[in-house]
Amino acid sequence: MASAPPKAPPLPVLRALTWFRDGLAALHRRLVPGHIALLELSTTGYLTHATCVAAELGLADALAAGPRQPADLAAAVGVNEDALRRLMRLLVSGGVFAQRRDGAYQLTGISQGLRGDADVSLRDLFLLLGSELHRKHWSHLADAVRHGESRWAEVEGMWFWDYAEQHPEAGEIFDRAMTSVGSLATEPLQAAYDFGRFGSIVDIGGGRGSLLIDILQRHPSMRGTIFDLPRVVAGLPEQLLGPGLTGRLTFEEGSFFETAPKGGDAYVLKHIIHDWNDEDAERILRTVRTAMESEARLLIIDIVMPENHRPHPGKVIDLEMLVNTPGGRERTQTEFGNLLSRSGFVLTRVVPTAAPDCVIEAHPAW
Repeated sequence: MASAPPKAPPLPVLRALTWFRDGLAALHRRLVPGHIALLELSTTGYLTHATCVAAELGLADALAAGPRQPADLAAAVGVNEDALRRLMRLLVSGGVFAQRRDGAYQLTGISQGLRGDADVSLRDLFLLLGSELHRKHWSHLADAVRHGESRWAEVEGMWFWDYAEQHPEAGEIFDRAMTSVGSLATEPLQAAYDFGRFGSIVDIGGGRGSLLIDILQRHPSMRGTIFDLPRVVAGLPEQLLGPGLTGRLTFEEGSFFETAPKGGDAYVLKHIIHDWNDEDAERILRTVRTAMESEARLLIIDIVMPENHRPHPGKVIDLEMLVNTPGGRERTQTEFGNLLSRSGFVLTRVVPTAAPDCVIEAHPAW
């Protein structure tokens, strides 16, 4: 296994570093001629796509044991050597990989995260971003902006969730990608929020349960339930019930539009609410509210959109929601407060983390 990633710096330090980085970038854009800044902007997507190709070819895994000469690396991953050199030339210039004086390629801190066996791996995310399906639907961004809604169902004849049922390989890629993204937030969430005050947690739409399992491992007396669609829950007990979790982690299947497990001290909705428009999000929240006792707490883990013009990951992901979901969006704190109020909850507080995600805590209004 790759070594564990370093812990994120304290949140105030991270914010200061982010503001400094963004300020330098903004200063650069103001100082160079506008057409030069625009030309630089036009090339950023190429490096991203080249990184997706590196993930697909497994280049980081092939370099995990140490540096390799171009011919050796090309043979290991089964590609043309000359074409590999040209791909790596761009990736090295972007800092994704490095090349030694003797010509051998090696990993950098960035490409360590492309390894499939890394403690925090984004390989599956880049496989999703580089997939033909994802690229096809982002090509409809202009249509989505024109009409104010995704063209997904129009193009495919169904929404993604039904598509994933009929195309399990697409659903598997998506599930793995979401798990890899979720792993980025686990440590910052644990550092920022005290999950240990609850005796039991229900993870609504919990997928493979990466966050819940991490919480249970840190709090041996806690119990947890993963609740998700049948296709997601199928086989999970065999995959996830390891030492210390048997008898503490249970699984229930169903739709969060219709039901939710009862009896939890806390209900987690991680990266769920942003997939839906306000009407559907209210349906989900009201369903969860019906299952909750009056003393239970709702924990929405999502991005809280800043109300400023500085760069923020949420501004990209908001467009991802526009392109790929039936009305999904990222929301501001005010918008979350209004949504929760209409759904039978009172917003208690918003806890920021060192990741883009926040913990939006609420309690039942009655």
